[in-house]
Amino acid sequence: MKIYTGRGDEGMTDLRDMSRVSKTSKRIEAYGTVDEVNSAIGVLRSSGYDDVDDQLREIQNHLHVIQADLANPDTDDEDAPHMTADATDWLETVIDGHDGELEPLESFILPSGSEVGARLHQARSVCRRAERRCVELASDEPINAEVVTYLNRLSDALFTLARLVNAREGVTEESPEY
Repeated sequence: MKIYTGRGDEGMTDLRDMSRVSKTSKRIEAYGTVDEVNSAIGVLRSSGYDDVDDQLREIQNHLHVIQADLANPDTDDEDAPHMTADATDWLETVIDGHDGELEPLESFILPSGSEVGARLHQARSVCRRAERRCVELASDEPINAEVVTYLNRLSDALFTLARLVNAREGVTEESPEY
């Protein structure tokens, strides 16, 4: 596969159905922001915790499916990749599985901690942006609703993983002062 084609040199790109859209379209912005989340998670895949790294790898694969899903304006295309509720259910299992290792959350916490914990918080905030971009896209064009649900749950999972890594590394969570 050739890396460069020159087809995007004038600010347009192809969707899955080969229709051409501006690189500033809401659809491109949505799946481009999902790509940012995926890249941020890629930086974290050597967290030092095998269970976390395995879960992050699975999340990256889910995000790749979401990108493909969003790149397809035909939501009825059965041959195209689609995000499913199974992936969201898996995220809930991950969250629930780690919750027992964590102290109950009694207040807001500052997004900080160890380097990996802080980067997980950063990935969570990029995930929230991706979710907002997808909601914005969905207000204009049909998309797979499971994409938004998954991204919402993913931000919760990244929050939980940040707390988990910080707890395992003995980092005390800090609450904001009002």
